[in-house]
Amino acid sequence: MDTGDAPGPAAGEDLVLAPRLRERRRGSGLTLETAAARLGLSAAHLSRLESGLRQPSLPVLLGLARLYGTTVSDLLGESDAEPDPIVRGGAMAPVPAGGWTYWRAGGTGRAMQALRVHVPAGAQRALVRMHAGEEWLYVTSGELELTLGERVHRLAVGDSAHFDSLVPHRLAAAGAAGVDLLFVHTLMQSETSGLCIGPDQATRMRGERR
Repeated sequence: MDTGDAPGPAAGEDLVLAPRLRERRRGSGLTLETAAARLGLSAAHLSRLESGLRQPSLPVLLGLARLYGTTVSDLLGESDAEPDPIVRGGAMAPVPAGGWTYWRAGGTGRAMQALRVHVPAGAQRALVRMHAGEEWLYVTSGELELTLGERVHRLAVGDSAHFDSLVPHRLAAAGAAGVDLLFVHTLMQSETSGLCIGPDQATRMRGERR
């Protein structure tokens, strides 16, 4: 499976995510092998994520958060003791993952997660996603190529999409400058082995749903 993960951060960068992945897995009572199997990853790959040798893509981060019953913000060490309804844009540090960059745009400990996302040209272009829940996105700059099932849509600034995440979907920048999005998804406790899938598996699963 192509996870779209990127190499780990350069030497000297603060590693927050890796140890929290390990802590949350152990706190969930899961072995490395069991957690990896539920995510559709190899144990060796998950071990590299927990060691900071690789950075998980956003879809893999979502899968990890669902599996451990937490949020992406918590995995990034951004949880507050009490949910804060106000999110100051200037206080949110950019987080690179799998070629994308994103910023938290919503409160922690909620049933939905809101993120600001920058998708560079070519990043994760072939990665197909499918998982339980709903997604809503809004284009703030650039142009988005959104594939839902077998249909390809072009979204310009001001356009938005709201869809069932069980529909195989793919997000890619349509221009050389990349695309910026507001992205909201529901947090649902579910198996995550189908979160990131290849084109062949997506075609097969669409046929099963008909």
